[in-house]
Amino acid sequence: MFALAAQVTGAVAAPEQPDVMAFVADSMLLMISGMVVVFMAAGFCMLETGLVRAKNAATISLKNITLFSIAAITYYLVGYRLMYDGVDGGLIGTFGVWSPDPLDEPSGSLASSADWFFQMAFVATAASIVSGTLAERIKLGPFLIFIVFLTALIYPITGAWKWGEGWLHVMGFEDFAGSTLVHSVGGWAALMGALILGPRYGKYGPDGRIQKPMPGSNLPLAALGTFILWFGWFGFNGGSQLAAGTIEDVSAVGRILANTNTAAAAGVLGAFVTAYFIFKKPDLTLVLNGAIGGLVAITAGPLAPELWQSMIIGAIGGVLVVVSVPLLDKLKIDDVVGAIPAHLVCGIWGTLVAGLTTQADGVGIIGQLGIQATGILAIGAFTALLSLAGWLALKYTIGLRPSVDEEIAGLDKSELGMEAYPDFYTG
Repeated sequence: MFALAAQVTGAVAAPEQPDVMAFVADSMLLMISGMVVVFMAAGFCMLETGLVRAKNAATISLKNITLFSIAAITYYLVGYRLMYDGVDGGLIGTFGVWSPDPLDEPSGSLASSADWFFQMAFVATAASIVSGTLAERIKLGPFLIFIVFLTALIYPITGAWKWGEGWLHVMGFEDFAGSTLVHSVGGWAALMGALILGPRYGKYGPDGRIQKPMPGSNLPLAALGTFILWFGWFGFNGGSQLAAGTIEDVSAVGRILANTNTAAAAGVLGAFVTAYFIFKKPDLTLVLNGAIGGLVAITAGPLAPELWQSMIIGAIGGVLVVVSVPLLDKLKIDDVVGAIPAHLVCGIWGTLVAGLTTQADGVGIIGQLGIQATGILAIGAFTALLSLAGWLALKYTIGLRPSVDEEIAGLDKSELGMEAYPDFYTG
């Protein structure tokens, strides 16, 4: 009626204003969820610090706080617009620095800065996966250079294909909160780095068997890190609903949280039972990664499943973690914290199974599984190839590894000139 009156009188219609209550609710969901996801950085830091040897604990802590800071800056300078601005069904957005809407001119259904903050919180997760896998035998400088490459280019481009409404979105690819777009991307980058870098000195014998066990320095700290990650995942998945302004949206967030928690719990039990069956004892590190594997597995589709389905999805994630670890050891791929099984393997599993619970219109289960496989392969190939190129470039220019003597002494001394636990023996 207002538009008709404007036409009759010749007046210019005022721009449509957002629903105030929905705008506030949606923005608050993303801001609070973003803060929860940021806290996951502490979880990764504690998990990785607990799983490395004491002589490398300060270095891995420095890497975690630095990689998060790099991710925040690169996503502001390059990543956000590359991921979301002008993708339009294609491959890539635009290069440029992101800027928020003016405070007095809100547009869309939520505050632009709230959206940027929430999306930014995801970026460092992929980088943290790389940090844990390559711990204890990579120099600080080349690692951080690769993190710039990963967070400024690789992650935003693959994210644009789905979340920026690029070609995978048009195809109907399902990845609600990033089983592939976040976790598998980090997993592929970590795997390529592990292949180029090689295992820690003395880890494997000539026959490929573990020659020297290298247990973590503080398993209770690793357990604390896992609990923090578990908590952070409620923001990771719940916030990805992106809206809380209606009864339906709030109900969806609640369902997502319930499914996320159930999958994590089932991942723990799946890993516990599998480890007990294979190794005759439950292994704490495998059980911790079982929780993460369950969380990663449900992340691609946390809204659609029933609770019993989430339990199965998470439990299989826990099983996959346990059976993948010895396989990596047979291949002499040294993954210090078990991130490749938890994030890459379970990310692939979670993305595939999302095709069973959610299908695009008129596609059907078989068609959706084909779409899911296409997305997994495309993102995996792109990430692996670019990561491989990045790692090789660093290896043959500035070098990746410290000397054997420096590695034996620990990176805390060679890289930082300090020790995480100066009052204790760190050998």
